[in-house]
Amino acid sequence: MQAPILVGAVVYDPKVVVIWDIIKDFFRAQGCPIDYVFYSNYELQVEALLAGHIHIAWNSPLAWLDAERRAPCRAIAMRDTDRDRVSRLLARKNSGIGRVEDLRGKTVATGAKDSPQATLIPLGLLERHGLLPGRDFMLRRHDLLVGKHGDHVGGELEALKSLLRGESDACAVLDLNAERWLSDGTADPGQITVLATTDAFDHCNFTVLESFPPDEEARWKNVLFAMRYDNPDHREMMDMEGLKEWLPGRTSGYAALGEAVTRQRFFEEGKG
Repeated sequence: MQAPILVGAVVYDPKVVVIWDIIKDFFRAQGCPIDYVFYSNYELQVEALLAGHIHIAWNSPLAWLDAERRAPCRAIAMRDTDRDRVSRLLARKNSGIGRVEDLRGKTVATGAKDSPQATLIPLGLLERHGLLPGRDFMLRRHDLLVGKHGDHVGGELEALKSLLRGESDACAVLDLNAERWLSDGTADPGQITVLATTDAFDHCNFTVLESFPPDEEARWKNVLFAMRYDNPDHREMMDMEGLKEWLPGRTSGYAALGEAVTRQRFFEEGKG
């Protein structure tokens, strides 16, 4: 019996188990058996990848940077929705805050300390405008589910609620979350303005060590890329995972996060 390719994933929500059961069944039916190994946080998953306990890691962008700085790696696949994301700095329209510089002396709400989209990249944007937390503005961070790198709406949603309650003067959220919350009634779009938008960045990718056999990679990717959104058997999983197409991996979209973690000395200073 052919040994399965082991894929690591972080369980940030119970639906992750359902997603990977569907993926596992599809790969088995295509003659490319895989199995999943679940982790409670990305730090453990990165360690497992580097130690060879898993072959492929479904990594957050921060986990990708962590793995890539410690060993030669390849990003081999990602979702269509992982490409060219941005984060928004939101403010209340009646607050008198009309530009980033107006946040001097104010309070900014963010997600968890290890959230690329709701903390690290937005803080990088503020720093480029000459604003540092603790010196130029008060940071109200929402450290929910630390270790899952913002792959959940917990801290991000609390940051938005902080803004809506008037406890903060601005908040940072991913563009997709901002669109959803401004359209589903969570926030009144008539009361919220986009103060600033970050540079575009990429989100998650499937990561392998450089030593992973190219033929195994090609076999695995051929099956992954065979999933089609117009196939009802695939659509449920793809809707839960938030994509319509699997695409080849790329690393060109991690510059903004790389700059942010370097300037904030994230890895050097105990990961936040």
